[in-house]
Amino acid sequence: MIATLASALTLPILGQIVDKYSVSGTILFTTLMLAAACLLMAFSPNLFVLILALYGLRLFGQGMMTQIALTAMGKWFAENRGKAVSITSLGFSGSQALLPYAFVVLTGYISWRQGWVIAAIITVTIALPLTWTLMRKERLPRGTVAAAAGDTDRDWTRGEMIRDPLFWITCIGVMAPPFIGTAIFFHQDFMLATKGWSLDVFAASIIVMTVVSVLTGLVAGVIVDKKNAVAILPTFLLPLGIGCLILGFGTGPETILYYMVFQGISNGFSGTIFGAIWPEVYGTKHLGAIRSLIMSMMVLFSALGPGVVGWAIDAGVSFTTQMVWMGGYCLCAAVALLFASILFNRRRQVQETN
Repeated sequence: MIATLASALTLPILGQIVDKYSVSGTILFTTLMLAAACLLMAFSPNLFVLILALYGLRLFGQGMMTQIALTAMGKWFAENRGKAVSITSLGFSGSQALLPYAFVVLTGYISWRQGWVIAAIITVTIALPLTWTLMRKERLPRGTVAAAAGDTDRDWTRGEMIRDPLFWITCIGVMAPPFIGTAIFFHQDFMLATKGWSLDVFAASIIVMTVVSVLTGLVAGVIVDKKNAVAILPTFLLPLGIGCLILGFGTGPETILYYMVFQGISNGFSGTIFGAIWPEVYGTKHLGAIRSLIMSMMVLFSALGPGVVGWAIDAGVSFTTQMVWMGGYCLCAAVALLFASILFNRRRQVQETN
């Protein structure tokens, strides 16, 4: 928790470098620091160094690597931004499905410390040259495609965005998936014990979620390009809300599969929507600073989710009651997002008129 919260506090400061320096330069710096964090994890001799290693992995892995990828897609593409973001997001789903299992298999033959050394080597010898080569050339949308994609005609600073009430209304929805998803994964033992389900069913359901997330993300990319991210903003939390209610009231082991399908739908849509919506409504000039704050908030809520749910468990709140509250929150947040979507569109129409 300390490492995660520290990375969340650092990301808004470090994430701005994407606006000030080239993408290739930020990739070089971030990837080398990520490899260093892997080595620090491998050779950590005590608790302090372990926390420092986890901090580096969170900040330069989940934080900055995601920040660079989605900021670049937001700046480099306009008319096909939805497709670009959805294809980029395949990396998240693929890594969730494959890398934990691959690491477990690897450490069955060598020690976990040697596994982290190999992770550092792969990061430097494969990931770094590949990503640097693919992203070394800066790109800009051509002609009037930005207008076609529904982008704002001005570039907001991060300070201006923070003072925008619609930003905070949108955050009501943005923070729900990391809070709920992380909490359920973190407290899976409590859920399985409460429901009487086996761990094998839960493990199989993760694969289902990954497949659904990938397919839904690709569909969402096409929809975002045909309409815009603002137009479909109110919809992405509805499946997650329904899934939480199903998970809360369901009794059979197939319930977790149903939940994962609905979470996968929400994950697929949210990954694409929140890669595209910020450049749509706040422009691209300060996108790195804007996205770094949002990423920081998402990391923060992913840390708060397990803590809040754990506190509720200790306080005697039943799993069903917690799921009902989460599902109800998602459905209410969808209404708030509908309100935000309408106001975003009205503001864009006023800007176009002026």
